[in-house]
Amino acid sequence: MKWFVGLGNPGKEYADTRHNIGWMALDEAAARWGMTSAQQKCKGVVAEGRVDGEKVYLIKPLTYMNLSGECVRAFLDFYKPDPADLVVVYDDMDTELGSIRLRMKGSPGGHNGIKSIIAHLGTDEFHRIRMGISRPAPGTNISNYVLSTFRKEEQEALQTTVKKAADAMQFCLTNSFEKTMAKFNGA
Repeated sequence: MKWFVGLGNPGKEYADTRHNIGWMALDEAAARWGMTSAQQKCKGVVAEGRVDGEKVYLIKPLTYMNLSGECVRAFLDFYKPDPADLVVVYDDMDTELGSIRLRMKGSPGGHNGIKSIIAHLGTDEFHRIRMGISRPAPGTNISNYVLSTFRKEEQEALQTTVKKAADAMQFCLTNSFEKTMAKFNGA
């Protein structure tokens, strides 16, 4: 079983923002895998299905970014999945738009959603697909930046990033996360 948690914020006003790129990747994977129905449970929206013989859950926390760990903990407590099968998909300012970076563990790096998940799991050892949103110009308010929409000239790179993340999600269903990192890091 694999469980993918895409970080983002609920509500139409956040749908196309940089902070919701994790949700965009889950939407891409759901479309590819025919996972068209989802239920609201465990403080999130949960879709489930079978992909390449593997039970798969796609989870979008509805707790807002800073409380994402509440949804992850609720899902873990209810379904009892192996935490080693968790993959968190989220925005990363230190990665250029158009690229993804994968990690097996580490600090939150200033990302409040990751900080919340670490606090609720009691560990920083979980797999991550970090989707590049690029760093804003110096002096830019970070909150305003991550809650801004992608500009017209960024749309092609955005779609590339989303597709790469969904490709990495697909690959890790039948390969170790180490192999997935080797294939997709820097992609």
